Amino acid sequence: MNPRFKGLSCFACDTRHDPLVLQTVCTRCGMPLRVDYDLRPFSPEGRAPTLWRYEEVLPIAARDAVSLGEGFTPLLPAADGLLVKDESREPTGSFKARGMAVAVSMARALGAKALAAPSAGNAAGALAAYGAAAGLPVVVAMPDDTPRAFIEECRHYGAEVHLVPGSIADAGKWLKTNGPREAFDVSTLKEPYRVEGKKTMAYEIWEQLAGALPDAIVYPTGGGTGLVGMWKAFNEMQVMGFIGDERPRLISVQAEGCAPVVKAFLSGADKTDPWPSPHTTAYGLRVPSPIGGFLCLRALRDTRGTAIAVPEAEIAPAAADLARRTGLDICPEGGAAWAAVKRLRASGDLAPRASVVLFNTGTGLKYR
Repeated sequence: MNPRFKGLSCFACDTRHDPLVLQTVCTRCGMPLRVDYDLRPFSPEGRAPTLWRYEEVLPIAARDAVSLGEGFTPLLPAADGLLVKDESREPTGSFKARGMAVAVSMARALGAKALAAPSAGNAAGALAAYGAAAGLPVVVAMPDDTPRAFIEECRHYGAEVHLVPGSIADAGKWLKTNGPREAFDVSTLKEPYRVEGKKTMAYEIWEQLAGALPDAIVYPTGGGTGLVGMWKAFNEMQVMGFIGDERPRLISVQAEGCAPVVKAFLSGADKTDPWPSPHTTAYGLRVPSPIGGFLCLRALRDTRGTAIAVPEAEIAPAAADLARRTGLDICPEGGAAWAAVKRLRASGDLAPRASVVLFNTGTGLKYR
């Protein structure tokens, strides 16, 4: 383990948990667990261009990690102050590689014998790949209308795949009832370490901008692990003296057909409610009951951010538009983020020349 790794505590009630055994959610209140560190300054300069260059704020040492070279994706200029963080370059074609690299590394280190998770697509592929790299069997459950490329990707890496009618929530229920008892659940925010991999996106933005921060970060939000992770990372950076109390505005983007975070944010609620009959072809956004919804709302409000739902009819054209402007392989979730930027600029919520980082969360090739 990283000697600066202090332990685990609940995001909601602060109850401490033993970091030397496999943990899921808080045993007291059922909410997600937070990874705590002895936060002291460090420099990633001269290290390999992977997320493990930030190992002082990761739970396990780089030399002991299950790694496929994930992280340090390019931050590329588009237009009018827009920068695209292109996560399509990750080993499994999406930002899910970040979280699974750390989660699988810790699961293996703590004695897991098998791994399981429900997924809308990309997380399953990443889990299958990192499980294979770790030598651990993997079982995934996905909605039965998941595009074929995601399903075949999992099988390609040797995972056992189950297709379930409905959404990722239904896949999770199926897995809880029918999944192998010996498999450790690495669902979004139902184990502590996927957040740690995702938070490195914030460290990379800070480093790639030479210690500066953008005005806003526009983030397609399903389960919200990355949103929570970046919020956590900026707080860590402030403790270490890398930044002051300034923050980029975190902006959550969802589809109108599944927008539990947006609905809760706009209504002033402090938690999300399950979204009935979720539908969108941006499958990564089709998460009707995010367990970390309350943390997403905290992150948005702490950073003076906002949340916006975009019409389904705008997602595919926006993805094509941004691809033609940049030459990048924009996925539907990235298209939703670009549609949101255009709407926010038109409304004045984003200034025309504000510095904005938009996340393209994965390759669009798997959707075709």
